Amino acid sequence: MKEPTNLERIVDRKRYSTATATLLADDVFWDGHNFERSGRNTWLYRTPNGNYFTVTLSQWQGERDALTPITQKEAIELYEGPLTEHAVDYGEAFPDVAVEEA
Repeated sequence: MKEPTNLERIVDRKRYSTATATLLADDVFWDGHNFERSGRNTWLYRTPNGNYFTVTLSQWQGERDALTPITQKEAIELYEGPLTEHAVDYGEAFPDVAVEEA
């Protein structure tokens, strides 16, 4: 699936738009057969004001595409977990988060 380029949703009087947000990570990668993961893909974004949201696109009949606001903690969990294709490095994705040496 291609990255969503013009999805927009207003939630709690805040506008979330893929056109103005920064793409941080996704799960779109070629596995030798296709780009889709079980018929759906997820993209993680940060708005210019520092809010996070995901976009999930589905190829399944009866499922709707979704734009969902999430917390920074949820965004970090996705970035460090299942969204393995990173568009920006960790410091750019989470500029206010300190990373410690292990």
